[in-house]
Amino acid sequence: MTPVRTAAPHAARRAARRLALAAIFEADFGQRTALAALERQIADLGADEETAAYARTLVDAVVRHRDAIDARIEAAAPAYPVVQLARIDRALLRSALGELLHSATAPARVVIAEWVGLARTYSGEPARRLVNGVLGRIADEAGLAGPTRRDGDHASRR
Repeated sequence: MTPVRTAAPHAARRAARRLALAAIFEADFGQRTALAALERQIADLGADEETAAYARTLVDAVVRHRDAIDARIEAAAPAYPVVQLARIDRALLRSALGELLHSATAPARVVIAEWVGLARTYSGEPARRLVNGVLGRIADEAGLAGPTRRDGDHASRR
């Protein structure tokens, strides 16, 4: 299999987010750990080292901080208990918060926009709104959002 090569750092991060999401989602079924699932995917896809390294960082952040991440989700969206979320929505929120709070090298607005896009792709409009709302609220509470203009903020329009 030909290794997956990325042209730019943002493309590597985008691919890494997809790999991390798939690993966190798969681990929720309990057959293998998130790190084992990720390593299998990296090998199967032949991901380049930059993509693989960032995916490992994201998965590690979720694994290490899962209880704190789940508590943040419950606090930000009490009407959506983590255990009652669809597995893909739970994996989206956990992965996104793992990056936003524990491994982000990109601005919060970029991280939020990327995960909102993944939510739209993998789960649909209700999940997109949930992910956008939870991430925006937590970013604001953590002081990560910086000055925002809600009327022109790209992430809030998605």
